[in-house]
Amino acid sequence: MKLTKTLTAMGAVVSAAALLTACGSGTVGQSGSGDSAQPSGSKKLALIPGVQAEPFYISLQCGAEAEAKKLGYELTTQAPQKFDAAMQTQLVNALGSNPPAGLLIAPTDDTAMLAPIQQVKNRGAKIVEVDTSLKDTGVAVSSVSSDNAAGGKLAAQTMAKLAAGKSGSVLVLDTIAGTSTTAARAKGFEDELKNTPNLKSIGVQFTQNEPDQAASKVTAALSSTPDLIGVFATNLNTGEGAATGLRNAGKVGAVNLIGFDASPSEVEGLKNGQYQALIAQDPASIGTQGVQQAVAAIEGKPVTRNLTAQLHSITKADMDANAQYFYKQSC
Repeated sequence: MKLTKTLTAMGAVVSAAALLTACGSGTVGQSGSGDSAQPSGSKKLALIPGVQAEPFYISLQCGAEAEAKKLGYELTTQAPQKFDAAMQTQLVNALGSNPPAGLLIAPTDDTAMLAPIQQVKNRGAKIVEVDTSLKDTGVAVSSVSSDNAAGGKLAAQTMAKLAAGKSGSVLVLDTIAGTSTTAARAKGFEDELKNTPNLKSIGVQFTQNEPDQAASKVTAALSSTPDLIGVFATNLNTGEGAATGLRNAGKVGAVNLIGFDASPSEVEGLKNGQYQALIAQDPASIGTQGVQQAVAAIEGKPVTRNLTAQLHSITKADMDANAQYFYKQSC
């Protein structure tokens, strides 16, 4: 997920939303126009992930596309260029008065995205949250995600194993306040780490989801905390930035780095020793289940309000056995 503080003008974003590319291009894609009103019994679904070109969301899209085709529905995808509420809002608003029968969306802000998503719901679309969610639980018919708090807990347990009884401090790198998934990971990690007396957290620091800020946070922590033994990075960008900070300081391997997700760059980092462990999600399953819930709601069948996908702790020693959980760059 890549965020920016610079807001693209509405016209440019809406124009960009019309440039649709297929998943097979390696970019979380854009396909279909949605220019006409959807009649009763519509078979059209829309997916708005958190950001373009991120392997997690590409894998989620691939799972969603396959399931939609299987169930006889047409799925189109539009994603913002950055993990940014303003950009995502423009894409949601671009659905206009002709929404799809079902909208699968990963809200980029658990509060700011409420109003635009609610408007789409008011026009008759069934809303399914995938990966992230709104604070208001009354909008979506279903939410499908990893148990992010459990993922943070798993990361803390993995950190304890890597420390092997050695005492030291641990830094937690989060993205930006208001991102429900990473906040839950950070909290789960912090809570579980309290059960390991030899390890202590020096707190959660925000990076605005920018790798250079994550690198700077790590550099500062190494300087101020001589006994730094580990870093938990709550997503791809924070992990890549943390790896850069450790590499620049000559501390790769000396400080245990646990990343969240299993993108190609993270898997390569695990292989070459920049990461000591990854907490992998199953985004394809999230996409699959999201479509299943949307279709059930559209067809008047029972839905499940909250669903979770499995998480896996992967180290270099067992990465080959867990290759099925590595994320895709194209469908």
